[in-house]
Amino acid sequence: MDLLSRRLQQFPVVGLVGARQVGKTTLSRMLGGQHGGTTTFFDLEDPRHLARLAEPMLALERLQGLVVIDEVQRMPQLMEVLRVLADRPDQPARFLILGSASPDLVQRSAETLAGRIAYVELSGLAIREVGENSIEKLWMRGGLPPSFLAPTDGESAIWLREFVRTFLERDIPQMGFRAPALTLRRFWTMLAHSHGQILNLSELGRAMGVADTTIRGYLDLLSGFFVVRQLQPWHENLKKRQVRRSKVYLSDSGLLHSLLGLDSPEELAGHPKVGASFEGFALSETIRTVGAEPEDCYFWATHAGAELDLLIAKGKNRRGIEFKRTDSPRVTRSMHIAMSDLRLDRLDVVHAGRDTFPLAERIMAVPISRLRDLQS
Repeated sequence: MDLLSRRLQQFPVVGLVGARQVGKTTLSRMLGGQHGGTTTFFDLEDPRHLARLAEPMLALERLQGLVVIDEVQRMPQLMEVLRVLADRPDQPARFLILGSASPDLVQRSAETLAGRIAYVELSGLAIREVGENSIEKLWMRGGLPPSFLAPTDGESAIWLREFVRTFLERDIPQMGFRAPALTLRRFWTMLAHSHGQILNLSELGRAMGVADTTIRGYLDLLSGFFVVRQLQPWHENLKKRQVRRSKVYLSDSGLLHSLLGLDSPEELAGHPKVGASFEGFALSETIRTVGAEPEDCYFWATHAGAELDLLIAKGKNRRGIEFKRTDSPRVTRSMHIAMSDLRLDRLDVVHAGRDTFPLAERIMAVPISRLRDLQS
């Protein structure tokens, strides 16, 4: 909330984006409650609010204070109006627009509001918000609040299945994308089975009987709705053959488990993807904890077998992070190669145990329950 407040002071328009049901509306109402002046809310899923915005310039130009517009991707023509209102010299109102699709999908916002808008991406609940005693529950159910807060694992699983169905059958078509729901569900499930792996578009295309370009379109669509994360490869002139294809993760561990048909911790513990699931969960938590920007995050791998789960490269600073679902991580040859070839300042191994301890020079083991140690 502090970041949102700062961005609203800097920019006339702020876009709060993230997956459906991640808590954008709740956060905006909390912000409105703390806002000193008048706050006006519009929900573009409400027909009454849509009617009020039939003439958007007339409806918005007289407002003052904070104006919140929820599900703005349903009315992209608003962006041209917001550009005019944002350029008023006195700026009597600040606009907070909420969206479940990325600016890349709603291109008109990026084009029309260039220089006038800042984006803040909201992810699901984090360890620091639910507490260290709830890590296993957060990993199993994911960070979408209705799933995490469900009374039982069974009710959480039912909610997640309904989320998947509604997302595919209603939300995507309402944005104007005509991909068949069953086809997208099959593709999304295939991505769940590829979670944490280097992506092979040609292989997925052959499995689904469609062209690589179609698979790329499906992938970008799901990424644009914040339900899939693509981690880009890092490569430089090392005189080694390096992997140049991206890695794919489902953004929420609860959705991953739902698509894999895993409804309980016992089912997850016995599944072949349990290690990859932990890796994706720990990766998301780590990126949020250290405050890394998406454009600074990579993975690294060579065709000879050396790899690094996460490389955070910002300017001259390079930090490596590995994820191990064990309570006794060890230094591997791959870690030494990454330290040397990538000239890492430090390497942290995030693990499932309880203690922070050094493994080697500039290599530290950090438990997922104490990710705050990564900030030191």
